[in-house]
Amino acid sequence: MNRTDRLYALVEELRAVSPRPRSARWLAGRFEVSARTIERDIAALQGSGVPIWAESGRAGGYVVDRARTLPPVNLTAAEAVAMAVALHRLRGTPFAAAAGTALRKVLAVMPAADAAEAHHLAGRVHLIGDGPGTSVPAAVADAVSARRVLRLSYADRDGSSSRREVEPLGYLGNSRHWYLLAWCRLRDELRCFRTDRILGVVPLGEEVRRELRPEDMDIPQERVRPLSLV
Repeated sequence: MNRTDRLYALVEELRAVSPRPRSARWLAGRFEVSARTIERDIAALQGSGVPIWAESGRAGGYVVDRARTLPPVNLTAAEAVAMAVALHRLRGTPFAAAAGTALRKVLAVMPAADAAEAHHLAGRVHLIGDGPGTSVPAAVADAVSARRVLRLSYADRDGSSSRREVEPLGYLGNSRHWYLLAWCRLRDELRCFRTDRILGVVPLGEEVRRELRPEDMDIPQERVRPLSLV
């Protein structure tokens, strides 16, 4: 079991028996690690805000406050990233730090595989400034998450429409709009498609294998930052 899985399992073990304590020695045997490793894990959980305390005495050990911890959270990767995008708009407000702490707590109780998928998806979202408020077509969002090729009907700034197959790679958002970052097979290069100019979407069965590299975007790197879940 890796450390991330063990931290998650530790909290669930303590939740299951709360308010009874579990000793470091008992937990070490349960997870097949040393008592010192358990102590370090507990310290890390306490540092991240999990309400765990130690009870002294022969029958003592670690206890978690069940009322102040979350059970396993069945959020999808896309739902976790949606929370991160919404919380991003709190930057510069008195609640920015609290928002970040709340998101970390949610990620900490997500299954490890789902949390890893959320981090991967977040790494494909790039923001300029405070991020936009415009919507993204559901079919586009689904294709980016599922990594599926799309056939788009798209209108340029002059209103001329075209059809093309694209490989969705991620998003770019500025203060006004969302853009789909995709490899355009018609132009054979990375293109930004403003989502409110997408007239029609047909998901295809083909999987996208290409990855988005920050250097592929023709934007000064100091202006763009990837969405972070931490």
